[in-house]
Amino acid sequence: MDLFEIRGGTLDVIAEEAEHQDLSRDSTIMADREARPPRGVSTFQRFSVGTNESLHFEPCEDSLPSPTPPEDELDDDNVFREGETEGEIVTVRNRLQGKVAEMENFAGHLEEIFLTVEENFGRQEQHLEQHYNDVLLTLSQRYDERAAGLEEEKKGKLEALYKQLLACGRAMDASKELIETAQKVYRSQDKRLFLKAVMPTIKRIEDFAKEEVELTLSTSLEFNTPLSDMSDVKTMMDSINVVPAPSAPVINPQMPNSASQTSLRVCWSLFSDDTVEYYELYYRPVLEDTPADSSCAPPVSKVKVKETHCTVADLLPNAQYELWVTATNTTGISPASEKALYMTVPSPPVIKQRECTSCPEAALIRWESGNTNPVDSYTVELSEMGTDATENAITESIVAVPTCQCVIQLQTGRRYLISVRAVNIGGPSDRSEVITVSTTGTLFYLLEETAHSCLSISEDGFTIFYGDEELPISAMALDDNNTFSRCVAVLGDLIPVRGRHYWEVEVDDGTEFRIGVASEDMERNSYLGANNTSWCMRHILTPSRHKFEFLHGGCSPDLRITVNPVRVGVALDYERGTLSFFNVDLEQHLHTFHCNFPKYVQPCFGLDNPGALTVHNGIEAPEYAFI
Repeated sequence: MDLFEIRGGTLDVIAEEAEHQDLSRDSTIMADREARPPRGVSTFQRFSVGTNESLHFEPCEDSLPSPTPPEDELDDDNVFREGETEGEIVTVRNRLQGKVAEMENFAGHLEEIFLTVEENFGRQEQHLEQHYNDVLLTLSQRYDERAAGLEEEKKGKLEALYKQLLACGRAMDASKELIETAQKVYRSQDKRLFLKAVMPTIKRIEDFAKEEVELTLSTSLEFNTPLSDMSDVKTMMDSINVVPAPSAPVINPQMPNSASQTSLRVCWSLFSDDTVEYYELYYRPVLEDTPADSSCAPPVSKVKVKETHCTVADLLPNAQYELWVTATNTTGISPASEKALYMTVPSPPVIKQRECTSCPEAALIRWESGNTNPVDSYTVELSEMGTDATENAITESIVAVPTCQCVIQLQTGRRYLISVRAVNIGGPSDRSEVITVSTTGTLFYLLEETAHSCLSISEDGFTIFYGDEELPISAMALDDNNTFSRCVAVLGDLIPVRGRHYWEVEVDDGTEFRIGVASEDMERNSYLGANNTSWCMRHILTPSRHKFEFLHGGCSPDLRITVNPVRVGVALDYERGTLSFFNVDLEQHLHTFHCNFPKYVQPCFGLDNPGALTVHNGIEAPEYAFI
């Protein structure tokens, strides 16, 4: 009978008994309720013990009636007893259900053991049959070899006897011929012929007598019976009870999310017929600069386990490891598996906050990998901050980012916490340090690599200084395609999003400046506003007044500004194709360029005489900026 059928039948019987017990308890309770004496009847009883009768109770009718409790008190008592009984039933039922569950688990365990025993028996039977066939094959080969040897020996003996038989026949024929010749000579009547023939005949008889005829057998009639070497057969017979050495394990390729920064989970498999006592997992780091000479290779570490999986700890982050495994039992050690490459999880990336920019609609996040080995991708995680500066429990993720930067679409007027994780086949790294990004306004930093050599940039990255020292010859002769060489200027790192951007520039009355935007491919040996790839507002000091120009391609409209702006607002609108300048203190519009801006532009700031200017960004644009 199948074990599952036995288990199912047993459990059904247990369930039926439990149900029958519950019904019996319910019927007993109902019978007790019906058998209770009616209210007002005496509950005192007397009893007598008969000699051959069981204990018998009889109502005592003539006894004094006992005081009867109130009806409400009896009802409460009955309810209490019924509640206790129902509680006991529930307790017993729960115990029975627990026992049923335990028996089901035990039966399942027995079933697993039954299947395991059956599988082991099948393997042993197959193993025994294989050994039996090998022994029969070996014995059959030995029989064929021995039979072939006997056949060759028989053939040799028969050929030798046949040759000896022919020699005897020839000798007998020669002897017979001599006898007949001698008799013929002897019987001859002619003396002359007798004398002539007798001497040759005698000569022939003498020569024949000198010939030796072998009259013993030239070969033995017995066959050689050498002892057969059956040691290999004996070894095979003995090996029937010996477990064979295991075959080489097969190490599995690394599974996704199977590692941490300092650990790897390795799995392998083995043929089902092999019996193994333990495995030994070997591993060592793979270093790119390691020469081919094995003497300089990193040391090999080893872990001994009994399962077909192992977690290796104390490893380097984002490092490749070479792993292989062997299996061992009482007979011996298997060959090593093929080597596999595993990788630990990368180190957390490092966000370059000075290179991160944002606007009301998006943010550009840049980071460094922080790992020597390349990673597969990056995951950017962001969560919105609440009004009470607490982090929202909901975290959004942008996965499979291939490079070390990402533009994230955000909602206007919010604050976000953003972090980055590096991902390889082993899994994601710990998250980087969290930065706060606000979408109130446009935020950018000045690009120091584009700054003229005479410019200095403050530590916060928002103020530029032009000193009184003369321009050095080495700086004038510097040939750098990314650095301004003639115009003392610097570019800002504006986020590449075609939306609305606003920033302000604080200047002094005595400073000649150029502020505006320029394409990234603007020639660095040209002045801002003197070409078709830059648009700027220029302030010039003259002996009579402050002159302002709005330059593009070297041309400027004829405009006169009566009040010198101390704080200039710059509004860039990609959708409308406009670049506007404002006097922030007076909320006064100064000028607007109209251009489609086919390429992304960057803020630009220049000084034509010694002085300083400060950029204010990350602020909310005023209402008049984009009317």
